[in-house]
Amino acid sequence: MRPVVQIGKAGVSEATITAVAEALSTRELIKVKVLDICPTSTGAAGDALTHALGDTHLVQTIGRTIVLYRPDPDAPEILLPA
Repeated sequence: MRPVVQIGKAGVSEATITAVAEALSTRELIKVKVLDICPTSTGAAGDALTHALGDTHLVQTIGRTIVLYRPDPDAPEILLPA
């Protein structure tokens, strides 16, 4: 899987948050690339995105790549046996 959003010198901006939200509206799992020119660390950028989006989870950071997950609200709920 390739990163679908890049964070550049503007850091985690409103445009970045909007782009990530749009990407998560079509996929449950995405990668976000934090470029070298970004003023924010990878971990801080991931935390900022999850805080801004609310229902999104930071799965992991790999180098300068963030993996985010948001469950599909239209997906059927899976009930496990007790």
